[in-house]
Amino acid sequence: MTEPAESKGYFVRLLALFPLICLINFSSVEARTVYHKWEVKYEYKSPDCYKKLVITINGRSPGPTIFAQQGDTVFVELKNSLWTENVAVHWHGIRQLGTPWSDGAEGVTQCPILPGETFIYRFVVDRAGTYLYHGHYGMQRAAGLYGSIIVSLPEGVPEPFSYDYDQNIILNDWYHASTNEQAAGLSAIPFVFVGEPQSLLINGRGKYNCSLSTASGSAAGVCNTTNPECSPYSLTVVPGKTYRLRIGSLTSLSALTFEIEGHDMTVVEADGNYVEPFTIRNLYIYSGETYSVLVKADQDSSRNYWATINVVARNPATPTGLAIFNYYPNHPQKQPPTAPATGPPWNDTASRLAQSLAFRARQGFINKPPVTADRVIVLLNTQNKIDGHFKWSLNNLSLILPQTPYLVALKENLTGAFAQDPPPDGYDFANYDIHSLAENVNATSSSRIYRLRFNSTVDVILQNANSMTVKNSETHPWHLHGHDFWILGYGTGKYNISCDWRKYNLVNPIMKNTAPLHPYGWTALRFRADNPGVWAFHCHVESHFYMGMGVVFEEGIEKVGELPSSIRGCGESEGHHRP
Repeated sequence: MTEPAESKGYFVRLLALFPLICLINFSSVEARTVYHKWEVKYEYKSPDCYKKLVITINGRSPGPTIFAQQGDTVFVELKNSLWTENVAVHWHGIRQLGTPWSDGAEGVTQCPILPGETFIYRFVVDRAGTYLYHGHYGMQRAAGLYGSIIVSLPEGVPEPFSYDYDQNIILNDWYHASTNEQAAGLSAIPFVFVGEPQSLLINGRGKYNCSLSTASGSAAGVCNTTNPECSPYSLTVVPGKTYRLRIGSLTSLSALTFEIEGHDMTVVEADGNYVEPFTIRNLYIYSGETYSVLVKADQDSSRNYWATINVVARNPATPTGLAIFNYYPNHPQKQPPTAPATGPPWNDTASRLAQSLAFRARQGFINKPPVTADRVIVLLNTQNKIDGHFKWSLNNLSLILPQTPYLVALKENLTGAFAQDPPPDGYDFANYDIHSLAENVNATSSSRIYRLRFNSTVDVILQNANSMTVKNSETHPWHLHGHDFWILGYGTGKYNISCDWRKYNLVNPIMKNTAPLHPYGWTALRFRADNPGVWAFHCHVESHFYMGMGVVFEEGIEKVGELPSSIRGCGESEGHHRP
């Protein structure tokens, strides 16, 4: 929503919170400023027919979609009404050029927003595309704190493809246990995993089998399949028209496949970057990814069709997620006459790898990577036991976030806030067997970070390995804050640092902010350390990041402007917060 400020006093209050807002030209602010005023609180909702407490934004989950135009400044005034929990919100895919303190990563770029407090996020959406936002404190994303950001091109600038209508679809998996219960299990001895989700949601709607709820002893009325909150999402289309579907996934665990019965999809955008179009029937999508696909309503218009999502990369115990692809003028809730698709085999890693390899940057929009890297960091992804607790680690280090945000600690030279010794750039390449169940007895928890030379080119090689379950290697979607990276290649087996770089695509690699690491394989990424700040890089599976599966990059900290006082107030910055 775009609207003028109610009074100049509103601006005065914002100026007091954020000194950099004084750069705005008041004569033109209405045309290029987007305002949202949010209250975040718990409410009872039934997204899959099962009633539970959900984190909402202004009473909604998913929250309001932010619509903006490239170059707009977005203000989000967020009041934390959770009362017993802190909160922070990350703007996923927004690079935060010049505003690293608005990235929303608690422990990395800000102190959390305390109960009852109001915090203002301010950032520029510098590129058109499809993006996301979600909670980044604890595991609140899985509690319903998420939504979409749609950034359009400036007026008069055409897209390199044509369509008639634009629709947004956001995918999620859904648990009935609270995120506090899940976090307690992950931290417990003995370890209690979150398990497979109860439902899959399309635009916040799914359907749980209420008979299972009754059998498990839930109170009468907790699950109600007639509740309109859980009626299937219906996407109405006009026969003969072409639709741009902006599809984003914010699952807390599941990799998904999305398909529309009987319809081809042409992929044209990924994470805000144009891709060379290619046609598919199943779109594999991992947590944190966004895609635009073009779909033409060219089938028999006398009936409706299923749009479905199914779990892949894990042996599924979750029913198919359903929506209705509704041909006008059929009733939006008229069920298709066919059975919903169950998707491709969940363990068909080769098919998923082939789709990952199919992406290329679109001709005319290729941003070629530097030919060589200044630094290569190889991150071995392993599951470990540390002091009896199950953890995920990179090169035997499991990330623990400090009480003082890295951005504050580095900018204000609080050297005691986190460990100062650097983490390793690699592991024992020659002797480590990625297919064995390794004990990794040297694993430890750590707050160490990677310090990158500003403007240098950095390669990150993600290397997968066996988990602590025999013959099991999991899929990990990796997300980088503050940047896009080039995906130079994927491979199977152990990455050979001596020769596998020869397989890289340096001609037209796709750029993204999130990429999958496939089982027993490797993913090669390259990025420029050209955005002053401190940036998280982590697995986007909620439980994995909670268990330490991430690293932190610092670059150009001396170039970061004066920090807003609103991001302080915790750890060694306690007492420096000025509301």
